[in-house]
Amino acid sequence: MSFGKQLRLRREELGLSRAALAEELGVSASAISNYENDLSSPKEDILLRLFDALQVEPNYLYRDSFRAIGFTCTPKEQELIEKCRSLSPTGCRTVHDLVNALCTYRNELTRDVGSLVDFEPRRIPLYRSPAAAGYASPALGEDFDYITCDETVPCGAEFAVRIQGDSMEPHIADGSVVYVNRDPLQNGDVGIFCVDGDMLCKQYYRDPLGITYLFSLNRSRADADVVFGAGSGRTLACFGRVMLERHVPLPGF
Repeated sequence: MSFGKQLRLRREELGLSRAALAEELGVSASAISNYENDLSSPKEDILLRLFDALQVEPNYLYRDSFRAIGFTCTPKEQELIEKCRSLSPTGCRTVHDLVNALCTYRNELTRDVGSLVDFEPRRIPLYRSPAAAGYASPALGEDFDYITCDETVPCGAEFAVRIQGDSMEPHIADGSVVYVNRDPLQNGDVGIFCVDGDMLCKQYYRDPLGITYLFSLNRSRADADVVFGAGSGRTLACFGRVMLERHVPLPGF
């Protein structure tokens, strides 16, 4: 099933009209029609808002893309894929990290036994500010450098960001580098967010009533907290989960 058909089915599952989805994304209803009929593709900034509006992970709309380009799975591979999809976001994150760790071990073992295969070291983009991390992927002219992954870089890190300001101290110091992946956020996770066009590093919490809180870890900077209530009219997008060494309790919990 194509991207467009997946998009239409998910929109209908949520009971959203094309006009309602278009208004939420800031595009025309005809643009939504073009997306659903695979006549055009959303730009990166719209695509990220689309995942949020449809309440899905990025790979949801592309889950059948391998079939579209002729890639086929063995029955055992398909069984593993279905089992992974049935897991919670935390379970999927564990599988993701485990596979990356096993691949890293395989590469190191291959080098140790003198393989003739020359593995290139993995590199990820380091954005010089959270604002630069607003891009879905690095491109010419963006504010980033590539860094080589070594033992200090967590398995599964997809990019790094240099943090500015003291609102996340003492856990994340001003000017320090954090490593980020694109796994779904759970309550208490720290993420890189775009809030009304501004890029922020904050701790995430969504309460049972659907109100979203972005907390500063430095509680003396609680003035920098952000709260999203129903009908606030504000825009929020998450660009990734910060991979901290230990979990930080939510304030007041």
